[in-house]
Parts: sequence; structure tokens; C-alpha cells
Amino acid sequence: MEHSQTRLSEVVRTEQLCPDIFRLTLMAPKIAQEAQPGQFVMVQTAAGLDPLLRRPFSIHQVAAAGTVQILFKVVGRGTQLLSQFRQGDTLSIIGPFGKGFALPHPGEEKNICLVGGGMGIAPMLFLAKRLLRASTGGGRLLALLGARTGSEIAVLQDDFAHLGIETAIATDDGSSGHHGLVTQLMLQAMEPGEEWQVLTCGPYPMMRGVVEICQGMQWPCQVSLETMMACGMGACLGCAITNPKDLSGYLHVCKDGPVFEMSEVAWR
Repeated sequence: MEHSQTRLSEVVRTEQLCPDIFRLTLMAPKIAQEAQPGQFVMVQTAAGLDPLLRRPFSIHQVAAAGTVQILFKVVGRGTQLLSQFRQGDTLSIIGPFGKGFALPHPGEEKNICLVGGGMGIAPMLFLAKRLLRASTGGGRLLALLGARTGSEIAVLQDDFAHLGIETAIATDDGSSGHHGLVTQLMLQAMEPGEEWQVLTCGPYPMMRGVVEICQGMQWPCQVSLETMMACGMGACLGCAITNPKDLSGYLHVCKDGPVFEMSEVAWR
């Protein structure tokens, strides 16, 4: 797949979901057509060369009209600048990059649980829509979402609910849903002895907890890793992680992932 050509995309919509979380809708027909759940794009966050490096963002949603959405939290200068883009502005975006989630084959109905935490919820909505499109109703689809506060997750919770997906949330401060960890929701909603496939994205400690549950229950689990990337193509080697099957070697999140089977990641 060719990514070398820079694509200027028009900002179709800017949403501020809470004080520091934003969602941008961009006109990017080629990316929207090619994208698979779990893949990401690299975005230039300013018109000039400062910041120089692009930022990676999971693909949050795509639409038949050719739009692509990204969801992000303002955590530094790059995302602060990105939050200032308005409808009609243009920015540079390339992608899609990486390996996405392995989806069930048509007619292969399974109980699937999506576990998202913080900005790791971003790829879960795109994933949920693709799973619904392929489903014939023979399996259960459950979304468990975690955040620090209810204000961070309210709009995203509604997005899943509008799809008709069974959804439960957990917040650190107890302002909405379960007061505690999203992994605690897994233990409440998923019975031992049931067969589940778990797909997760979020902070490393959260995903490690998800993996520990899946290992104990013998449930297959795919994890989408969040890490800093400078190039998105494996050239800079900045996103290397230890290969648990060969401790002298490495995997690269940008091209070997960002989605891995849980056994492909060294969790300790």
C-alpha cells in the first residue's frame, strides 16, 4: 500500500467532547476506503514545521462519504495545536498504517467483548461497527469502557448505545457507571465457562489486567498497543517492543502491530 504521497484533508467538523478531549472529522476518501479497524494515521499537527514530527492517531470512525474521524486528548503542544483546527481548515494526513484487528470470518459467530480505556476507546467504535456489519446475530457483542470521569466518556457511551450494543462503563471517580476499574466489569459481565473473544485497547496497566483475566479464563485476546511513533513505517525504530518469543529481538508496534495477540507481548 502506498503512503509516500502527502494528502491534504479538509476538516469537516470539530467536536470538543469535554475540556481536553476532541474529535476531528476529516475528508480523506482514500484512507476511508482502505482503512481497517485497529489501523492508524499519521497527522501533521501544524501547518509549518514545528512540531516537525507527525502524531499517530487510531482511526475512530470512517464513513461512506469519505470521511475519517480521529479522537484525541490534549496532552502536549502538538495536540494543543490540533485542537485549534476548525471547519474548512486543511491538514496533512497519511495512512492507513499498521496491522488491525483480526475479525471473525463471515458466519463465524462468537461472543465478543470490546474493552477500551481512555483514548484507547477510539478504535473500538470503528471496530464495533465492522463487527455489527458482519454479524448475523448469533453471538453476543459487549462493550466495556473505562475513563477517569463520566464527562470524558458520556458522548462515547452514547455512540455505542446508539448502535444497539450492550455497553457498560467504569469511571475512576465513580461519577458514572461502575466506580472502579473496567477489568472489574469483565468479571461481573462475563461468566467463567463461557466462550469469549476479547479485543482491547487502552493504557498498558489496564490491558495487562485484561490479559491476566483472559489467560485465566482461556479466552483469546487481541491487544492494540499505544506508543509514541515518529514515522509510522518501521524506519525510525522508535516503537520497538521486546519479542517474548525471541528476547534478543524486537517487534515494532507501527508495522508488526499495533494489534497483537496477547502472547506476542511481554507483559512483565
